[in-house]
Amino acid sequence: MTLHSYFVLAVFIFTIIGLIKFQERPSVVFGVALMTLFSTQMVTTDQVIKSLSNQGLLTLILLMLCSIALEKTRLLRLVAMKVIKPSYNSTWLRLFGFTVFSSAFLNNTAVVSTMLAPIRNNPNHSASKLLIPLSYAAILGGTLTLVGTSTNLIVNSLVLDANLPSLGFFDFTLVGLCLVGACGLTLYVCRSLLPDIDMKLTDAPSYFIEAKVNPDSSLVGKSIDQNGLRHLQSLFLVEIMRGELQLTAITPNEVIQANDKLIFSGDISKVNQLRLFDGLSIFAENSGLPLGNLREVVVRPESVLNGNTLKSVGFRSLFDAAVVAIKRDGEKVSGKIGKLKIKPGDFLVLAVGEDFKSRRNIRKNFILLSDVELDSRLSGKKELLAIFGFVVAIALAAIGIIPLFKAVLLLLGVLLLSGCLTSSELVRRFPTDIWVIISSAIVLSYALQNSGVIDIFTQLMSNNSGSFSPLLALIAVYAITLLLTELVTNNAAAALIFPIAYGLAVSIDANPTAFIMAVAFGASASFISPYGYQTNLMVFNAGQYKLNDFIKIGVPVSLVYSVTCIIAIVFVFGL
Repeated sequence: MTLHSYFVLAVFIFTIIGLIKFQERPSVVFGVALMTLFSTQMVTTDQVIKSLSNQGLLTLILLMLCSIALEKTRLLRLVAMKVIKPSYNSTWLRLFGFTVFSSAFLNNTAVVSTMLAPIRNNPNHSASKLLIPLSYAAILGGTLTLVGTSTNLIVNSLVLDANLPSLGFFDFTLVGLCLVGACGLTLYVCRSLLPDIDMKLTDAPSYFIEAKVNPDSSLVGKSIDQNGLRHLQSLFLVEIMRGELQLTAITPNEVIQANDKLIFSGDISKVNQLRLFDGLSIFAENSGLPLGNLREVVVRPESVLNGNTLKSVGFRSLFDAAVVAIKRDGEKVSGKIGKLKIKPGDFLVLAVGEDFKSRRNIRKNFILLSDVELDSRLSGKKELLAIFGFVVAIALAAIGIIPLFKAVLLLLGVLLLSGCLTSSELVRRFPTDIWVIISSAIVLSYALQNSGVIDIFTQLMSNNSGSFSPLLALIAVYAITLLLTELVTNNAAAALIFPIAYGLAVSIDANPTAFIMAVAFGASASFISPYGYQTNLMVFNAGQYKLNDFIKIGVPVSLVYSVTCIIAIVFVFGL
């Protein structure tokens, strides 16, 4: 081995060590590796540019950006309303089936994010009995298609970079179906191992938001549960003001009446969810101001508001603004916003008019904090365009009419031109970490090839090919990928092991496709650790689990997954 070979191998090893030690910052670890290899001329400028613009990587990024539009529709929320039922077994089966199917075609992180609120707020079952199955179902569903998980798209990007034919949309499906069936049955049989945790919701400071039910609203005459008001993301219905009657102990069967004031508590950036309900108007909108321009302020001690209500001081005419939400640290606010007596230090979110900035009394009464950016929602024709556009793009790619990259690029253009997505949303949600991780991993694979490490490894395997049967080598590749997935992350594991797996397959004259699939499925096999896969981490925090909770249910699922995976890969692809 040359000095260059030893250096690149050292970078490879230290990258793995860095990923284990700094699990929460994989993009930084990979970024340091990229800069080290580039600055020491272990890779060329052309190779770095080629890595950053890899077609498979760009396809993944485009798909994630297009899925933002789907998150802004009511589709997933409406389906979520149909999942939670009084029967635990019925709920479990519906949740598993819906999540598997959705995750096969949508970003599984978005699916899990949408389902978190309905599960945590459901009155029938302990959330801890459903959240781990939710994450596992999302992982299993992601293995069914090329677009089901970022891992499969990452592996495909590495396949393209190795000048191999692209993996097909349904190349994963047969093995994936075996895994869904075997692991789903295992998870259902072992559901008694799931903990029953009494959720202790933290009293994080939340904004207090008022919405009025108009007399012609379709919500009238239906219960809270039927209207889906308990299935909102980061917003919780805490009170109903019915005339002078204040309802605080709200049951799912409480029927909405005309002119009810619904009081929500939660994340102000999610307030646009309320606008998707027919005939539900937010307090500020009744003052004639739109929610497109919001400012967060704090009430000064010398403000004229102190000790007075918004109505008594004529807030709208005084400041050319209307209160959208109010927050009071250290104290719970209750009642109608317009009749609350304002105190010094109250946080207000204001919908402001054109004259707001020019009013001389603004800085005398408020400390200006910042603009508030809302998570926007789609409705009407834009909602239909986002849903059907996504379905058509994926369908055209699935049946081979146009390449997936072209389909999602055209879809993104349509979503931008139609206003379903904005440039600011793309900038804010751009998956920079994934871009850095994958492009850096491709650069690392170039360095391994340039320095001769892959050639040395291939020669070593060729000289000892009698000691390695294709089946044993396949199992070894899968096991190493699975271990790295649990220790670091799924994306990092796939990117690091791919060049080794492909080189090993070539050196022992085995079927490269089987080894590529072993990497793809092994990188998705994160069931034991809550840190190896993003959906696991999401439910780990939301369900207030302990590490042992994942180990108890994850070990049997992981064992069944591994055995089924190896058998299915050998049967479907051959060695």
